Amino acid sequence: MGGNLKKVLFKCPDKLLSAVLYLVALHSFLMGLTLITQPAFLMKLAGFGQTCERFFATQGGVFHILIGVAYLMGAVNSEKYHYLIVFSIIVKAVATLFLMVYCFAVDFKWIILLSGIVDFIMGLSIFIALQNYLHYQEYFSSRSIYE
Repeated sequence: MGGNLKKVLFKCPDKLLSAVLYLVALHSFLMGLTLITQPAFLMKLAGFGQTCERFFATQGGVFHILIGVAYLMGAVNSEKYHYLIVFSIIVKAVATLFLMVYCFAVDFKWIILLSGIVDFIMGLSIFIALQNYLHYQEYFSSRSIYE
């Protein structure tokens, strides 16, 4: 990571939080489009066969795009949409739990395991960035202007 970018992200926790949320939103949009279009080569690579009915996959794709909008809203204005940031952490925790249970209890596929790990990392990244941001806000709001 470049020196200037590193300084900006860690000295400006709001920018770090926004950057994390932008990346998570991008991931959700791409996953949504993948679920909607279901490119044959990607489905085969991931270990999925031909599906007869595409409704539920398309519905899942639309959900990913909609939740991506929520991530974007938090990225654009973390003060106004702080509750969406907390919701994003909950979404990633539930997604991780679902994917891991499905992977180990229903049907093990490497892509499901990988998706669970990636969702965990994204949720943890949002959580850490949010904690850093809140700590920064608390620190500066408690300081006197006369110090």
